[in-house]
Amino acid sequence: MESYLQKSLDEWKEEISEVLDAVEKEYEEVKQDLKVYSYKYGITKQVIQSTVNDEIINNIRQLYHKPFEEKYQELKDYMRELDEKRKVFQMFVHKIDEVKRKETNPVATHAVQTF
Repeated sequence: MESYLQKSLDEWKEEISEVLDAVEKEYEEVKQDLKVYSYKYGITKQVIQSTVNDEIINNIRQLYHKPFEEKYQELKDYMRELDEKRKVFQMFVHKIDEVKRKETNPVATHAVQTF
């Protein structure tokens, strides 16, 4: 592979990898937040089911249950977006590696089988 092409692809891969690393980091942080809100939502749901006083139930729903459910859903949606970003940037890295491999071994990629 020509050195300028190799260098250019390596630089681009490094740039893409930095973006991917940032997305991965954010994904892990959101994943942790999602777990926290999953527990908060589940706990408030159990408390509501175990409570008989309608006034207390309504207060719990307003103060905790609804906000936790909304945050939980918001984080789930954001996780899907981050997962899609991860896949896209992983695809970039994979494709760059694939091109570099093909350029490094052009004979192997164009080999003809004879029978």
